[in-house]
Amino acid sequence: MKLEPIADSDLAGVSRRHFLAFTATGALGGGMLLGFGLPARGELRDSLTTDAAFAPNAFLRIDRAGVVTFVMPVIEMGQGTYTSIPMLIAEELEVDVDKVAIEHSPPDDKIYVNPLIGVQMTGGSTAIRGTYVPLRRAGATARVMLVTAAAQRWSVDPSSCRAQNGEVVHGPTGRRLGYGGLVDAAAKLPVPEKVVLKEPADFKLIGTPHRRLDTSGKVNGFAKFGIDSRLPGMKFAVVSASPTFGGKLVSLDEAKAKAVPGVSQVVRLDDAVAIVARHTWAAKQGLAAADPQWEAGSNARLSTADISRQLASASERPGAVARHDGDAAAVMAQAAGRVDAVYEQPFLAHAAMEPMNCTVHMTKDACDIWVGTQVPGLTQAAVMKLTGFKREQVRVHNHLLGGGFGRRLEFDGTVRAVQIAQHVEGPVQVIWTREEDIQHDMYRPYYYDRLSAGVDTKGKTLAWSHRIAGSSIVARYSPAWIKDGIDPDAVDGSANQPYGIADIHVDWVAAEPPGVPTAFWRGVGVTRGTFAVESFVDELAANAKQDPLDYRVAMLDKNPRAKTVLQLAAQQAGWGKPLPAGQARGIALCTGFGSYIAQVVQITTDKDGTVTPMRAWCVVDCGVVVNPDTVRAQMESGIVFGLSAALHGEITIKNGRVEQTNFGDYRVLRINEIPQIDVHIVKSLEAPGGIGEPGTSCVMPALTNAIFAASGKRIRKLPVGEQLRPASQKLV
Repeated sequence: MKLEPIADSDLAGVSRRHFLAFTATGALGGGMLLGFGLPARGELRDSLTTDAAFAPNAFLRIDRAGVVTFVMPVIEMGQGTYTSIPMLIAEELEVDVDKVAIEHSPPDDKIYVNPLIGVQMTGGSTAIRGTYVPLRRAGATARVMLVTAAAQRWSVDPSSCRAQNGEVVHGPTGRRLGYGGLVDAAAKLPVPEKVVLKEPADFKLIGTPHRRLDTSGKVNGFAKFGIDSRLPGMKFAVVSASPTFGGKLVSLDEAKAKAVPGVSQVVRLDDAVAIVARHTWAAKQGLAAADPQWEAGSNARLSTADISRQLASASERPGAVARHDGDAAAVMAQAAGRVDAVYEQPFLAHAAMEPMNCTVHMTKDACDIWVGTQVPGLTQAAVMKLTGFKREQVRVHNHLLGGGFGRRLEFDGTVRAVQIAQHVEGPVQVIWTREEDIQHDMYRPYYYDRLSAGVDTKGKTLAWSHRIAGSSIVARYSPAWIKDGIDPDAVDGSANQPYGIADIHVDWVAAEPPGVPTAFWRGVGVTRGTFAVESFVDELAANAKQDPLDYRVAMLDKNPRAKTVLQLAAQQAGWGKPLPAGQARGIALCTGFGSYIAQVVQITTDKDGTVTPMRAWCVVDCGVVVNPDTVRAQMESGIVFGLSAALHGEITIKNGRVEQTNFGDYRVLRINEIPQIDVHIVKSLEAPGGIGEPGTSCVMPALTNAIFAASGKRIRKLPVGEQLRPASQKLV
C-alpha cells in the first residue's frame, strides 16, 4: 500500500510561540459541571471532559468537587509520560499528582501540537522537551487564578495567600478553601498573560522519583490498549498482504474460507485480503482455507545483497553536504596516515509487543476509529482523505500503546483497516498476526556508511570524512523538512558528532531500496550515526595504539558535558582494571536529542563465538530531570532494545520477501540474557533533553567495541550474529 507524503499544511500546525501563548492565555473557556467521583491513581478516562467549571486552558479542567483532569498532549507507550508529564502540571498547580485524572487528547494538530515538531505527535524524544515550559505554565496559570479568587473572597492581598495540596491557604489567618469551592469564581477572572514559574529550588515533585501512575491499570487489566477495544456486534478480521513488495492478489478460494464456521465475509483488495469472522481464530482459519495466491510483481527477485550493492555503489558518488568545516580532503591528502572503514546496518523491524490493530465503525455519515497511535491528527487527516469525510465526521479514539518505537508514527494500518471496514457492516477489529506484522512492517532503513580519517604520525585525527547512503524517511514523511537536499534525520549523529575536529566533511546520498517501506525506529539518524562514528573513533584509537577512553577525551575539550559523562561512565565501570580472560569492556558516547550519554559494556566471549553482555554502565546528562525513575527505566529499556538489535536484529529479504516471521527468527534478548545495568544521572539545570532514543543508540557501539577488545575482531556490519563463530561451527 502506497503511503502519501504528509502535506505541508498538515505539518505547519502553529508556531511554537503561538502554542506557548495559547497555554498561557487559555483559548478555551469553562462550562457547566457534571460531577465526577474522586479518581483512582492516574485514572485514565476515554472521553474528553469539556464540562468542568474551570478550564483555563486546553490541558486542565477542575470541577466543583476539586477533581483535576489533565488532557495529555502526548501518548503513553511504555515510556512513562503518563507519570512524568502530569508531574509538570501538578508541580505548578500544587496538587497531588496521584489524584490527577488523565484523558487522551483528541486529534487536533493546532491545540495539542508538539511545539518541537509542528504536529500532534509523540516521538523524537520530545515529550518532556516540548512540554516542560508550556505545561508548567498551564498549571501556574490555573494556580494564580485560584489564588486570586480566594483572595477576593477574603478581601485580602493575593500575596498573603498560597496554594498548597489542592487548597488556597491564607497565611496570616490560616483560612483554607479547596480548589473545588473556588472554580466558579476563578472561571470569571481574566486569564493572566504572564505568570511566574517556580524556581528549581522550590520544586516538590520535579526531580523526585515517583512510581508509575499507569502500572496498576496494566496489572489489574483495566488499562485499555487498542487491541482491547470491544463494541456491540463487533466482528474480527485478519488481514494478509502480498508477501512480496509491490505484489498483487491474483486469486483465493472464497468458498472454502466461508465454509469455516464463524466466517462471514471475504474482503478483497488489490494487494491484500481480509477474512471477517465472529472471532479471530475463525478469521485465521478462514484465511488459511482461502489460500490466497499472489503475483510477485517487479521485486520478485529482490534480495538483501542487491540492496547492499546498490548502497555501496551510491556511496561512491558525492552527496548533499550536511557539514563542511575547513578542508578535510586537502588535510587528508597531506596527512601522514589514513584510516578507512565501511559500516553496514540492516533493516530492522519494530516488533512491538502489541501487534498492529485497529477497530473501525464505518457508517454513511461518520467513521469512528479505536486505535493506539502516536499521531492522532495525521491519522485523522489520512482517513479524511480516504473517505472524503469532514474532520468532525472522523473520530479517533486513542488508546495506550503496547509499544511504539516509531511504528505507530505511521497511519498505514489505520488506512488499511478503514479500507476493509468500508466493506463491512458494523464495527470490525482488524488484527495483524505477529508474522504479518513483522513481514509487513515499515523498517528501519538499511544504511551504508563510508568513513575516512587523516592522522598524524602519532595517530591523532586531523581530518574526518563521512558519507552516508540510505533511505530518506523524511522525504516521504514530510518533504518540507528537507533543506538543501539534506534529510536532517539521516545525518543526525554524524554531522553533529561531538568531537573537536577542525577539518570535517559529512555528506549524504539518498538511495531508496526498491519497494521496501522505511520508517523511524527508536532513533534512526542518531542510532545509525552513533554506531558508525563511535566504532570508527575506536578504530582510530586502535590505529594510534591508544586507550579508547583517552583518545576520545583528548578530542572533547570544547564539549565539557560530553567529556563529563564519558569520564564518569569509565570511572564507574572500573575502566582500565584487569579482567579475566575472555572478558572485555567497550565504551561509547552519544550526543543527541539534547542529552549526553556515555555507556560501557562488559562482555564475555566463549570459544564457540558466543558473546554475552554481562554488565552495562550508563551515565546520562539530560538536563533537568522530572522523574529520575523514568530516566533510569528508559535507559535500561533502551540498552536492552539496542543490545537485541546489535546482537540479533536483522530483517533480510530473499525473492522479494522478508524472511523473518516471529520472535523465533527475529530475536530479542530473553530475560535471562539481560546484563546487570547501572544508570547514573548527572544533576543539571540545563534544559531538559530527550531520553527515549539515545540509550539505544549508545549501547550498540559500546558492545561492538567490547567485542574488538576481547577478540581483536572489528564488527563493521550488524548484527553481530555468528561473526565470531569459528567457520566450522557456523550454521548453514
